[in-house]
Amino acid sequence: MKRVNEYKKLFNVEKEIDLKQLKTTYRNLVKEWHPDKFQEGDERFEEAGIKSKQIIDGYHFLVSIAPETKAANLEDYNRTLSEAAIADFQHKGNVLEVSFTDGTTYEYFGVNKALFIKLINSDRQFRFAKRSIFNSFLYRKSKKDAVLQEA
Repeated sequence: MKRVNEYKKLFNVEKEIDLKQLKTTYRNLVKEWHPDKFQEGDERFEEAGIKSKQIIDGYHFLVSIAPETKAANLEDYNRTLSEAAIADFQHKGNVLEVSFTDGTTYEYFGVNKALFIKLINSDRQFRFAKRSIFNSFLYRKSKKDAVLQEA
């Protein structure tokens, strides 16, 4: 959740993410912090490069968790949950990354260590995750379909 809040702060997003407003803010920030605006000897040149990458990463991240994006991808998400099984999962900080047998990977934000331990100890991990994690936490598709990339 720290990453979510950090990016929301960068883009002045207070509640729901509005894609139109996000795009406008993104363009303005890119214009302000584009590395080409600064000379190589300028002290802000390196800061602009770092800030520019942060702006681009933040934009793509916020677009991926926006309600409009989630609504557009809901059918695929539900298909994954109904047809695929959990292939692998990792927990780092408060982010649970779940890879499914259909090649998709989703990140779930705000999953604490105690809930992760319950998932590990569950005799039916998919059932536990479906009831306690998949529809309860903010999520985003983090990687493209691995099967399509290999083909």
